[in-house]
Amino acid sequence: QVQLVESGGGLVQAGGSLRLSCSASERAFSSSTMGWFRRAPGKEPEFVATFTWTSNTYYAESVKGRFAISRDNAKNTVYLQMSNLKPEDTAVYSCAADPTRSFQPASYYFREGSYDYWGQGTQVTVSS
Repeated sequence: QVQLVESGGGLVQAGGSLRLSCSASERAFSSSTMGWFRRAPGKEPEFVATFTWTSNTYYAESVKGRFAISRDNAKNTVYLQMSNLKPEDTAVYSCAADPTRSFQPASYYFREGSYDYWGQGTQVTVSS
């Protein structure tokens, strides 16, 4: 059973920074596409960023220039560095893995259904 475990969430003031981590339990996922999604209270889940198996990165417009996704394959870990946080970034952030290694357009990775494995999520709260 593959497990993804997120960490690094917390409470931060607007303008502050946090770094989320997502560790995968299996080494095979070091070559998977890894994505971050978030869900705010009362809202639909939202794509945040992805790091594809071909080393492409894509971001939601709302976080471009503020968030950065990276990965350390030796540690089976993907990171989401979040800077200049805003109250509207408050949400539960979850990482996800797509191990299929198929060539897809960017829009494919913006969809929740493209990912097979999910973590439990970590809460990020940004106070104004």
